[in-house]
Amino acid sequence: MAPGTVQLDRFSWNARLARCGKAGQHEKTIPLFQEMQKKGMTPNTLTFVSVLNACATLRALEEARQVHEQIIQSGCEGDAFVGCSLVDMYAKCGSMEDAQSVFDKMPSRDAVTWNAMILGGGKCGQGEKALELFSQMQQEGVKPDSVTFVGVVNACDSLVALEEGRCGHKQIIQSGWDSNVFVGSSLVDMYAKCGIMEDAQRVFNNMQSHDVVTWTTMMLGHMKCGHEQRALELF
Repeated sequence: MAPGTVQLDRFSWNARLARCGKAGQHEKTIPLFQEMQKKGMTPNTLTFVSVLNACATLRALEEARQVHEQIIQSGCEGDAFVGCSLVDMYAKCGSMEDAQSVFDKMPSRDAVTWNAMILGGGKCGQGEKALELFSQMQQEGVKPDSVTFVGVVNACDSLVALEEGRCGHKQIIQSGWDSNVFVGSSLVDMYAKCGIMEDAQRVFNNMQSHDVVTWTTMMLGHMKCGHEQRALELF
């Protein structure tokens, strides 16, 4: 097969994999990836990113490990997009040790990669680790964005970490992200879980818009604190 034909065929396979992802048909991605290789097509970085994203969504850790082995063998592990996808996939699958291992090997790390680690730490119950990563991120000169702050606030949604949460809130205000609906919702959720409804209400009032999640968080927070009447008023 001529080199140009190989490139065209690989492009077609990658396009099919990408369409599966966009259509939310992630369960079709791995079999399609396997079929691609049976047909003699060698995966490239775009192929691996599509497959890793599917594994992350499906929480298919074992399949992802096998794909990771292929990535190492192909020499694509050092690619920035592949590395970021690996970190995100392992974090979403709950394997923070593997995520950290890939993260440490990356020659450079942008905000997206840091966010994957911070969000993953919070979801895996490693709030302290997430806060350490946030501090390290800033020390390395990477600017936090709205996703970063959502991850930090989520890591602080227990009474033990309330002071860290307040510090994070101050940085959010300084960075101008306090009006962002996702960041605001995370702050409301944090304060409500800590039973500090005055602060939750203050953040809620300052938000430019509210979604169903934010309203529900406020109502549940008041219910938890015994403020049934206020919850009904909000409803």
